[in-house]
Amino acid sequence: MKPLPTARLAGRALLRNKTRSFLTALGIVIGVGAVIAMVAIGQGAKARVEATYEAMGTNLLVVMSGSTSAGGMRGGFGSMPTLTWEDLKAIQTELRAVRYAAPVLRAPAQVQSEEQNWSTSAIGSTVAYFAVRNWRPSRGRLLLDADVDSGAKVVVLGQTVAEKLFGPRFDPVGQSVRIRGMPFEVVGVLQPKGQSPMGQDYDDAVILPVSTFTTKIQGGLTKFLAGVIFVSAVSADATARAQQEIEGLLRDRHHLRQGTDDDFSVRNLSEIASAQQEGASVMTTLLAAVAAVALLVGGIGIMNIMLVSVTERTREIGVRMAVGAKPRDILLQFLTEALALSLAGGIIGAGTGLLAAQQLAARFHWPMLVQPAVIAVSIGFSGLVGIVFGLYPARKASLLDPIEALRFE
Repeated sequence: MKPLPTARLAGRALLRNKTRSFLTALGIVIGVGAVIAMVAIGQGAKARVEATYEAMGTNLLVVMSGSTSAGGMRGGFGSMPTLTWEDLKAIQTELRAVRYAAPVLRAPAQVQSEEQNWSTSAIGSTVAYFAVRNWRPSRGRLLLDADVDSGAKVVVLGQTVAEKLFGPRFDPVGQSVRIRGMPFEVVGVLQPKGQSPMGQDYDDAVILPVSTFTTKIQGGLTKFLAGVIFVSAVSADATARAQQEIEGLLRDRHHLRQGTDDDFSVRNLSEIASAQQEGASVMTTLLAAVAAVALLVGGIGIMNIMLVSVTERTREIGVRMAVGAKPRDILLQFLTEALALSLAGGIIGAGTGLLAAQQLAARFHWPMLVQPAVIAVSIGFSGLVGIVFGLYPARKASLLDPIEALRFE
């Protein structure tokens, strides 16, 4: 029998019991819908984690000063200055796994334009800071080496500060702002970065030359660096090696004996990002496994109904065999019915899953990432489920004895 007439016969057989056919396919609908919805939400969460840590910087390491210990009371890292400007220079020039290194000095500051004022964070750094953070200007320019060397009174504004002081549509480049009462020229506005994993607004900051920061905003500690050092490794794979090189260099420069604790700390943000991504991947895999179980249950439902259908249509099978239908024709017809049920359930489930993912993303402000390959694989897998679980009932129908089938009441 040709495929087209077989498909028509299968369609008519399924439409004779519309409700039963729908309920049979419902398990597949739920399974495919759950797979697509959970994978879309899970992949969206993973993409958000990647975007969040990309906003922090490229292959970023943060080097912090040591801790205090006085009168039996211990402070955390950064409470005692142990990093020096010479340490920064050595990290920049002596380590092969390091691409950029920049000092990051921070202090609260009130910034004023002619009509508005805004309380924010002032950051003192160098040209390398923008390379480490992978941060580009949306207007104007970034800091220059000449600005740092001369201690120029220039400033680059974060997007939030620019909007608070000048409005969202005004270009502040060339305008003057006052920081702690001193005038600074705005030379650029940075592209928006968004929020950190802890909710900090990266764009709520102004960046000054580090030399200007130490003389005009917050006094320095002579040879000690009153802040942290941001380091960018030459590649993502070299981040761990850069961390080891930095630790070895600083221990040697600080004359720390073997067995003594470090008087500094190196934080590898790539490890945190990897842990977050791994957690999102595990959750996505778990949810997809649960959805796969739903598909399996749907397949068992198809097998059950097809067995019932074979029993109900035994006389019909006998009549078809009596007029010349071969066992393979009967096998193909029932297999086509099972495949049609599962594919219809897969297509409906795909639409349902996308709608559910969209509603969940809007309701709980979750990200959503739709992958066409996942939809195609899910529908294809639902078809495979129909074939696998429909094969036994179809084979049972094809092996019926025509005479016994005609006698069946």
